[in-house]
Amino acid sequence: MAKKRSLSQKINVLRASVMGANDGIVSVAGIVIGVAGATSNNFAIFISGISGMLAGTVSMAMGEWVSVNTQKDSQRHAISLQKAALSSAYDDEFNTVKHKLMGDGISPDLANQATSEMMTKDPIKTTVRQKYGFNVGEYTNPLSAAIASMISFPTGSILPLLAITLFPKTIRIPATFIAVVIALAITGYTAAQLGNANKTRGMMRNLVSGILTMLVTYTIGTLIGS
Repeated sequence: MAKKRSLSQKINVLRASVMGANDGIVSVAGIVIGVAGATSNNFAIFISGISGMLAGTVSMAMGEWVSVNTQKDSQRHAISLQKAALSSAYDDEFNTVKHKLMGDGISPDLANQATSEMMTKDPIKTTVRQKYGFNVGEYTNPLSAAIASMISFPTGSILPLLAITLFPKTIRIPATFIAVVIALAITGYTAAQLGNANKTRGMMRNLVSGILTMLVTYTIGTLIGS
């Protein structure tokens, strides 16, 4: 029977999905608006967007795979170090956990009792959680993160690609710009929600980065095409 994923594992996969969609929107919007600034040829704009979508999909998936595997390796190394520390200096590790609990506002007697109970039950899980801030065995699946990005990046890419190719030539650049701004506001809000961050600040950061990307690529495209 498959092990049920924890909430943090699910959130990490959702994070990969949201960021993949966000990167797809920004990357392909930058490409197609830049090319549209240089040429009015629909095929050239479309094929550049498709190329960016395919390249970005592979890049995001592989990036998540490498990143999550690196994180898992670091966590496993921390566990190995902690096992060695418990073998050579159990009392020091006990006191570290106790003082951590006291630092959180728990009285010395209660902290000592809680530490004793937790260390008796599972010293590795207890010390790793208190010292390194993660739970033993709760690792984000690299394959899940990679697949999430592989699906979400092209999904996000579809919006600017369709907007730049389907809107009439006279309004396609401003229409794509507006569609991308709305989409970035949504992904910025969602990312902030998942990270328990300030929603307004998260949206504004996302909007500024996306708008700057489109302005820069459009300017460069216009200069090249002129």
